[in-house]
Amino acid sequence: MPRPGGVPRKARGSRARKPPIGLALAGGGPFGAVYEIGALLALQDSLEGLDFNELDVYVGVSAGSFLSAALANGIPVSEIYGLFIEDGEVEGALTPEVFMRPAFAEYLARARSVPPILAKSIVNYVTRPFGRGALESFAALGRAIPTGIFDNDTIHRYLQAVFTRPGRTDDFRQLSRKLYLVATDLDTGESVSFGRPGHDHVPISKAVQASAALPGLFPPVEIDGHHFVDGALKKTLHASEALDDGARLVICVNPIVPYDASLATEKGRGRHSRLVEGGLPVVLSQTFRAIIHSRMATGLSKYRTQYRGADVILFEPDADDSEIFFTNIFGYATRQRLCEHAYARTRRDLLKRRSTLEPILARHGIRMKVDVLEDPDRRLSMRLGRPANRSPAPWRLPGAAADLRETLVDLRRWIARDPPAA
Repeated sequence: MPRPGGVPRKARGSRARKPPIGLALAGGGPFGAVYEIGALLALQDSLEGLDFNELDVYVGVSAGSFLSAALANGIPVSEIYGLFIEDGEVEGALTPEVFMRPAFAEYLARARSVPPILAKSIVNYVTRPFGRGALESFAALGRAIPTGIFDNDTIHRYLQAVFTRPGRTDDFRQLSRKLYLVATDLDTGESVSFGRPGHDHVPISKAVQASAALPGLFPPVEIDGHHFVDGALKKTLHASEALDDGARLVICVNPIVPYDASLATEKGRGRHSRLVEGGLPVVLSQTFRAIIHSRMATGLSKYRTQYRGADVILFEPDADDSEIFFTNIFGYATRQRLCEHAYARTRRDLLKRRSTLEPILARHGIRMKVDVLEDPDRRLSMRLGRPANRSPAPWRLPGAAADLRETLVDLRRWIARDPPAA
């Protein structure tokens, strides 16, 4: 029987005798969510004994908070695919307009503040022309700059509608599974885990809005008199939220990794041998990725000593994956292709790391479906019963050729029964 307004409890009984398992999903904008959906579908297809709707604890940060909240609400990954990826082809789809509606209310509020700020700045400059320069006198006008470009309240309203449908809930306290969505308190710089006691009264949809409020793109979200921004400002994954609750296995997915241009060029798939050739956007993207990934690696290394006996498995793109790096982090037009790409790469990663992962997963009652992983014809579009993607654009053909060369190498190894590297 489901709890009033909540999700069914049947999953809890089916996992009662198994060690607790958690899922931690990092951020990365809408693109990050698309990558994570492809990775989760690959893991679900390739691992027996793992159901992403029947885990014990879910942790979401930024874009990962969307998926964690949906999974904890019992929404299957395949249904999430329809909402996120299919561009309005299914009822209730998460269209670009949900993310990219201009923050008109924020613009108007800031515009109203310009006259008094400007008047005060003029007075300061006129009365103290030599005590303050023009730049210092008018610096206060910076307060009139909007704190975000896009309106994230549309995200809250969309998710509120999704989570209040029959069999789902927008209330952390009515979930039959633990869900933690992490945001950063703007005024203190501290992480806040919505779903923990004291913060579990906040609607799940509102917590997602706060966790995904990337500074500059979305305005801070006010909750109980505090303003919150993206949870990734402090940590990338926050997998410790699941480990603190006793999870013995935490599966982590991180879509943001720094790009190795030299390695990509060496494999014949690089677009730039030097990233500076890509201009400011590429330089900023690499900087952001390097900072995020370095911080995550530090956190993962600490988990090994702080949580002895627990296993943490991370899935993320390859460092030389130009397809991932050169895709607009807020891009939508190619999301079906990118999801298929993430699906294929995650399956390949599982097979490559088989000797290492198989015994770890076995300890938690999970078995790798080797026959599925070794199926060269398996595609996400076929698995979901969707039509295959269109042919790649001409400028993507070099990358496709490199993928083909890599696949042929793997095929030769398989024919020679040369085991894949761990």
